[in-house]
Order: sequence, then C-alpha cells, then structure tokens
Amino acid sequence: MKNTKTTLAGVGAILIAVGGALRAAFDNDPTTNLDIASTIAAVTAGIGLIMAKDAEKTPVVPPV
Repeated sequence: MKNTKTTLAGVGAILIAVGGALRAAFDNDPTTNLDIASTIAAVTAGIGLIMAKDAEKTPVVPPV
C-alpha cells in the first residue's frame, strides 16, 4: 500500500467484482449466469493494484 490512489482503485475493483458476482447469484433471475472467471480476474487485478509499488519517494538519479 504505497499509493493511496492506487490502493483505492484496487479496493474499488474488488468491491465491484464481488458486488457484481453477488448480484448475479442472488437476483432471482434464472437466466443470469455467474461468470467466475471474470470475477477472479477482476479480484486479481484489484490485488495487483493494492500491491503496486508505483509511488517511489526517492527518484533514481544517474551518476554524473
């Protein structure tokens, strides 16, 4: 959790994926199918965003 914006994007991606899966599972519509593969992919992407190291505080300066 290095960058707040990236972490929030990851948490948002996970919440949307899980929310969509729960809605598909419990909407009382027999024609709705739960897509496990896309749910797992979205949760994995959210975890990747949470673990990203994109906000490095020390810039890399080449030697002179």
